[in-house]
Amino acid sequence: MSLWNTIITNLPEVAGPTQKKLSFKEKLKWTLIVLVIFYILGLMPLYGLADNALSQFEYLSILLAANFGSLISLGIGPIVTASIVLQLLNGSGIVKFDLTSHEGKRNFQGTQKLLAIFFIIFEAAIYVFMGGLSTGSYINPETGAFLIQATPGAVQLSAGTATFMKLFLVLQLIIGGLLILFMDEVISKWGFGSGISLFIAAGVSQSIFVQAFNWLPGPGGVSGFTYSVGAIPALFQSLTAGDPKTAIEKIAAIASTILVFVMAVYAQAMKVEIPLSFGRIRGHGIRWPLSFIYTSNIPVILVAALIANFQLWGRLVQNIAGGPTWFAGFSESSGQLISGFVYWIRGPNMIQTIIQQETLLLGEQYLHALAYIAFMAAGSIVFSIFWVQTAGMDAKTVAKQMMSSGLQIPGFRRDERVLERLLDRYIWPLTVMGGLAVGVLAATADLTGALSRGTGILLTVMIVYKLYEEIAQQHMMDMNPLMRKFMGGS
Repeated sequence: MSLWNTIITNLPEVAGPTQKKLSFKEKLKWTLIVLVIFYILGLMPLYGLADNALSQFEYLSILLAANFGSLISLGIGPIVTASIVLQLLNGSGIVKFDLTSHEGKRNFQGTQKLLAIFFIIFEAAIYVFMGGLSTGSYINPETGAFLIQATPGAVQLSAGTATFMKLFLVLQLIIGGLLILFMDEVISKWGFGSGISLFIAAGVSQSIFVQAFNWLPGPGGVSGFTYSVGAIPALFQSLTAGDPKTAIEKIAAIASTILVFVMAVYAQAMKVEIPLSFGRIRGHGIRWPLSFIYTSNIPVILVAALIANFQLWGRLVQNIAGGPTWFAGFSESSGQLISGFVYWIRGPNMIQTIIQQETLLLGEQYLHALAYIAFMAAGSIVFSIFWVQTAGMDAKTVAKQMMSSGLQIPGFRRDERVLERLLDRYIWPLTVMGGLAVGVLAATADLTGALSRGTGILLTVMIVYKLYEEIAQQHMMDMNPLMRKFMGGS
């Protein structure tokens, strides 16, 4: 165990700030710097890439904050996967961490980082050697482009060179994954919120903007006319072309997007407020808010990432098996998911299907939708419970935080156990009901066919809302030093 502790202690990490509280401007500066770097990395293509078979998994790239074919092709996948694995091991008791002590939390975080590094290396190798990102066997001497099939003038690579290019592609993916890992750490220590949430919000916001306003031509159309990729330009083009079915689809997508925004903001604003008083200041008290969606967007991120990993692994398993399996089945012609377990836990676009088929009698589609909602809801509840236990959001930890801030229940003696019992009556129901609500809301949003998928929009709204609350609190404490003392600062 001493060797394990030595490894964890000596893992590379981002140095934290020396001062106890960072200023608002300092946090904002580092958040914007990391965001700009993230966008730049997404524009840097992998050298030696010839075929990007992962480009068809656009949904995965949004949820994993990845840009397949770029330096950040892995996205947050390895970090989230490591978090899921470690929470499952800790929650089941297979590996136990004492999260109430500083040493236990340090071991938990170190083990999670080590697991994330392992998954970065593992997924990078899987992406390349399983054919998701391929270097090809030929090179065009004039352009320097790598090719899968021979073309006039192309030169075939030797076996040694082809193997070297594969390893070089893996190395680039590992570098990109490590950069994401350390940028997440920079945000956690120097910026607002977490890097995982910031990267998801950045990717989804970019996707929504492109899918709403991109005027470049895309697939579809009637009478030889090609519509724009963006829903808003395509709406006016379809009306001009006399194509009401496409126009209704675009209107439904835009309306669904707006509806998801409204529902997410409303759900995020719901709170339970516990009246507390300052023991040393008579007549003064506050209301401690507990959000209805107590664990915020974390359960949905974990479930969505789990589904994304299932879909990716399903494709790789089919490539190895040589055909569809019970786990997942993909069409060889279109590459679409058509059968298997993964198919049933991937949400269908119900609105688009109803509009295209012009009927409400879709028995299998409704069953598919119910299976997806059930999986999202159950998964969100499970991960919500795990997150409360591992992230210091349980009643005992929150009671200690309140006591250290000088707060107590009006009319009761100053006792941590009394406060813990009161919080226990609220936190566990909010954990379960909040997880259920956010899971059902995310699944329902996906079924409506909103731009950039409903889950992505829901996550972005909740991330931005949480970020706004944190920025507002930081700004308030900077403006009022007395409030900083009440909130547990120095």
